[in-house]
Amino acid sequence: MSFWDYLIWLFWVYITIACIWIFITVIVDVFRDHTLNGWMKAIWVLFLVFVPFLGTFVYLIARGRQMSERRMDEYRQARYQNDEYIRGVAGSSSSSPAAEIEKAKQLLDSGALSPAEFEALKAKALAAA
Repeated sequence: MSFWDYLIWLFWVYITIACIWIFITVIVDVFRDHTLNGWMKAIWVLFLVFVPFLGTFVYLIARGRQMSERRMDEYRQARYQNDEYIRGVAGSSSSSPAAEIEKAKQLLDSGALSPAEFEALKAKALAAA
């Protein structure tokens, strides 16, 4: 086996893996599409199974834009949930200005803070609001 035979073999392996990846992506998108009813999903899957290349090309031409829009919506939703989680976790350590002033008042009453320090903390909490 020569070097060129190896490169040709490697090229065809790459093409095969890319085609399988595209077929799986299209089939997953068919099942994730909430606008298609059960019969249309079944027809698309049969089309993709029995005529995979033609079915994939037709699906990408006919529904490619919606496919990318669904993907972007999923990305936005995941990003939003992640941001909300981070805000929730970060927000648990820093509370509202009223809660911060209440904590500072308790520290003032216990003698841990001087009245000047209490006023500084109160001003800082009100400025953050």
